[in-house]
Amino acid sequence: MNTLPERTTSEGPSAPAAVTRKRPDPRGPARTARWRRDVTVPPWGFVVPALLVYAVVVLYPSLAGVVYAFTDWSGIGGFSFVGLDNFHTLLDDRRALESVGNTLLLTVAVVVVQNAVGLLLALGVHANIRSRSLLRVIFFAPAVVSPVMVAFLWKYVYNPEADAGLNGILGALGLGGLRQDWLGDPSLALWSVAAMVVWQYAGYSMVIFLAGLQGVPAELHEAARIDGAGTWQRFRYVTWPLLAPALTINLMLSTIGGLKLFDQVYAATNGGPGTSSETLSTVLYKEAFVFGKFGYSTAVALVLALFVAAVSLVQLRYLRAREVTA
Repeated sequence: MNTLPERTTSEGPSAPAAVTRKRPDPRGPARTARWRRDVTVPPWGFVVPALLVYAVVVLYPSLAGVVYAFTDWSGIGGFSFVGLDNFHTLLDDRRALESVGNTLLLTVAVVVVQNAVGLLLALGVHANIRSRSLLRVIFFAPAVVSPVMVAFLWKYVYNPEADAGLNGILGALGLGGLRQDWLGDPSLALWSVAAMVVWQYAGYSMVIFLAGLQGVPAELHEAARIDGAGTWQRFRYVTWPLLAPALTINLMLSTIGGLKLFDQVYAATNGGPGTSSETLSTVLYKEAFVFGKFGYSTAVALVLALFVAAVSLVQLRYLRAREVTA
């Protein structure tokens, strides 16, 4: 084992020789701190680039769309202002008015069924079962798939051939009498699209409900169980009131998504057969990119945006009040 050499004096061995070290410059830390203060970026310096991108990508197109809604712009060239003519045309457009009804029906179906299925799935995977982690992944997986891909997948499921897709499954189960042309029948096309949307996003609602369930204190359930409350009573008086924030989020997201639904409808039915599954989103798309009426299509988009905002604000106010009283 190496040791430092000892100095020998007449009085005996002394302490180990001190190791010579370079003394730090006392001005160093102060100089470094001063340099850091000089190069510190002000807080607004981080905000301005993001605001510029947001203004170019979101604000400018939105404001330009509001202006074009009062013009006869065809997408290229100049335009002239026509006042409220586009909105008068919208009120007289039978196809557009029918699409409003379809949009509302589709939204109600998606909101009710998606959240009901999502809640049931959340209650199921919240239970103490071995496969709950795997089931959560399986149920949530469709939510991360492209809506267009989901639409093409379900077009195969809805294949009208008797031995393909859903019709083939019904025939194998001895239920051949229930075979339908799911996307070709005007009375079924809209509901078939609704089922497709519910299948894709029920797992998304499940995750939000599951987060709410995990926030319910176990002590409350234990106290209710000691008081003699059954499973339904514990859910009704303990779990359900505490799920109010999760319900608010799910209802808001599913309502907004249903009102502006486009991808699945356009890829699966293109608004058909006829106008049976036409929505406001598909109408404004066709008016702009098929018929070249960009001014009219932006008027439809403006009405849709205002309608979504109004419904969302009313819904949010009601649901927030419910959270307080729950």
